[in-house]
Amino acid sequence: MRFVLIHGGFHGAWCWSRTIPELENLGHEAIAVDIPGHGERADEEATLAGRLDAVLNVVQPGDVLVGHSGGGLEITRAADAAPELIGHLIYLAAALPLEGRLMQESLVYRDDGGKEGDYDVTGMLQHLRINDDGSMALADVEGAQELFYHDCDDVTARWAFARLTSESAGDTATTPISVPRFWEADLPRSFIVCRQDHAQPRWLAEVTARRLGVEPLAIEGSHSPFLSRPAELAQLFIAATATKPIGPLRPTG
Repeated sequence: MRFVLIHGGFHGAWCWSRTIPELENLGHEAIAVDIPGHGERADEEATLAGRLDAVLNVVQPGDVLVGHSGGGLEITRAADAAPELIGHLIYLAAALPLEGRLMQESLVYRDDGGKEGDYDVTGMLQHLRINDDGSMALADVEGAQELFYHDCDDVTARWAFARLTSESAGDTATTPISVPRFWEADLPRSFIVCRQDHAQPRWLAEVTARRLGVEPLAIEGSHSPFLSRPAELAQLFIAATATKPIGPLRPTG
């Protein structure tokens, strides 16, 4: 199998550097993509069109797309644009768009009767600084470690922090997401919850799994198991591709 690995906010293709060799050791191919505005493409504007092109430009028939955190948006939109190319979708502590609504709304949506709060559901804002251009960045390594890397050693956490880029909402803040072909295609899909996640609340992980119509898989560790548990994560990715949905997709919750 060939895995296409899509990072989440603030990160870049570099975050998969420990997981790719583990997948290769298990006999599979893997490629990590830099979304515009991140990693080696940090100087590019992060538009919805550019984000989509970054994924579609590398996807080949039968690929397994893995989206981490905000990367769930990217793999969903890629699957909507070219469902015939997708072999399986894996959402790793990732978000799933709500049809016709802003991406940010999917981060606070509850389907259990609970009240939807503000967008800062994990207290992330206390660890951010706002740049002059309106973009956000992790203020210090301690905050990054608390949110993303609490089960990584200090050397790894500092290595990762040094590579984080600022995050600009761009047109995702004003453009509703519509992916009708994704909902219709009913593609094979999986969701992985990180049991010690400080960046995605457990209730949101459970909501996303229900909306995907899947029984969630789980891995111990932080929001960043690609750094703290790469071998285990690689094995879980392979196992995920053998799973099947247990229910329908829920476009609007």
